[in-house]
Amino acid sequence: MSSPPTFADVQAAARRLEGVTLRTPVLENPRVNDRLGGRLLLKAECLQRTGSFKLRGAYNFLASMSEADRKKGAVGWSSGNHAQGLAEAGRLLGVKTTIVMPADAPALKVANTRASGAEVVLYDRVKDSREEIGTGIARKTGATIVPPYDHPWILTGQGTAGLELAEQAAALGLTLDAVAAPCSGGGLATGVALGVQGISPTTTVHAGEPAGFDDLARSLASGKKETNEKLSGSICDALLAPTPGDVTFPLAQKVLGPGRVG
Repeated sequence: MSSPPTFADVQAAARRLEGVTLRTPVLENPRVNDRLGGRLLLKAECLQRTGSFKLRGAYNFLASMSEADRKKGAVGWSSGNHAQGLAEAGRLLGVKTTIVMPADAPALKVANTRASGAEVVLYDRVKDSREEIGTGIARKTGATIVPPYDHPWILTGQGTAGLELAEQAAALGLTLDAVAAPCSGGGLATGVALGVQGISPTTTVHAGEPAGFDDLARSLASGKKETNEKLSGSICDALLAPTPGDVTFPLAQKVLGPGRVG
């Protein structure tokens, strides 16, 4: 996919994911709605297979590869959620996966990744580069690198969550005023924007980032990619990308509203 991803690409991803990922529910709390004076819908991706939205992008990526490339395998790096999503996608599609994970990653996430059939290579966060290790494996084996966020196939797969959300809101007779999506590298936020705005073009989508790690919000404000000064120190350990992606940032400039930091 050489051209910028579109709503049609999210729709195509949804067709690939049909019967694979769950159509997760939208939850509401009446007390919260009363205090807000409106309706707050929560898309419960924590109930997705593997525990997060990551299976959407990983499966869409592997399913979009040629059969010849799938036979060579896939390699990725992650501290947990992308690892589990990619491993499960590989199991479902019969693709050998190798995942580079930090030695101090949660033991349950490492165990779940292995349980889906992936080979796990552990590394030292301080001494080693996961990118160098993963790239070396890909070079040696011919496996395809599956990035955690910065690829059209990944972000359009994640965007199916936004597509579902917009459809579920419409089924409730609602037009979404605004959507907030958690943001690290921007794959989920930009994908959700494509999915939501394809159905509800008046809806504004914002990326939410932890305080002190607001590289995308600052990048959108300045018009150029900004970098976080630190890479640790937040309880939101899955939202600490150093800078926006090369694929996600130009798309974010087109489809996202101002960033939200909290």
